[in-house]
Amino acid sequence: MYRPPQGGIHPREAAEHNAEVATRIIRKALSESNLSFKDISAIAFSQGPGLGPCLRVVATVARTMSLTLKIPLIGVNHCVAHVEIGKLVSKFKDPLTLYVSGGSTQIVALGGSRYRVFGETLDIPIGNLLDAFARELGYGHPGGPIIEKLARQGKSFIELPYIVKGTDLSFSGLLTAAKRLIGKYSPEDLAFSLQEVAFSMLTEVTERALVHTGKSELLLTGGVAANKRLQAMLKEIAAEHDCKYYVVPLHLAGDNGAMIAWTGYLYYKHNKFLRIEDSYVKPKWRIDDVEIPWVVGNSNADS
Repeated sequence: MYRPPQGGIHPREAAEHNAEVATRIIRKALSESNLSFKDISAIAFSQGPGLGPCLRVVATVARTMSLTLKIPLIGVNHCVAHVEIGKLVSKFKDPLTLYVSGGSTQIVALGGSRYRVFGETLDIPIGNLLDAFARELGYGHPGGPIIEKLARQGKSFIELPYIVKGTDLSFSGLLTAAKRLIGKYSPEDLAFSLQEVAFSMLTEVTERALVHTGKSELLLTGGVAANKRLQAMLKEIAAEHDCKYYVVPLHLAGDNGAMIAWTGYLYYKHNKFLRIEDSYVKPKWRIDDVEIPWVVGNSNADS
């Protein structure tokens, strides 16, 4: 795993890392699964969204393997993959999903043949908020686990901006306000207050979307899903609405290859392949722009 010595992820350095380890990772995957190249039926890769330089490295590797092995190429939407791997391990059929990570904060559910976004951040994602504030406090990357640890030691709640608009939310004002208070309050109390406010906002919009859609399953995924406080808050609203609840395990909740492979398999079963000339990366590819061929229309999310 690539982790910068300081600060956040630098796209160019992360892409260089991807290029350096690509061949090694492929060989390791084949070795651990006791397979060879002749056993591969298709190549799936993350076509977007994400950091352009990193996506382009992976796309180049995928195209090369597809052409060399003469097997189909499948472009996967990274966000769809997070939801689909969650559905696989939870055995949920039609959940409302809260997807929280360093790059995304969205509440999604199926509506017809697409995932519909019922709420999202209007500026920075929740993971970005936590990472950025940890850096302001002088800590390294990733910041989420650091903020969670500090928050457990906090004793006093500090008033901070709470910005919810319908089922959308905003974290940039919260980050700015918290940064201005560094030095006036302890890091523990600031982390505790920041986390409580941010997660209360997430819980409110998730509950609102849950009521609106009438879903009976709630799925939590993404890297920030590892936070125990967020898990507990969502568990409460799931219980209040008599809703099944599942937290995707950490090794599958954060970015991982298994979710791309699984979603690629779903496309493979429906013969949905990419031409090489259509395999350009899509750094801003939204989940609600993706047709989901393995899903029959879900009427209660269309309203």
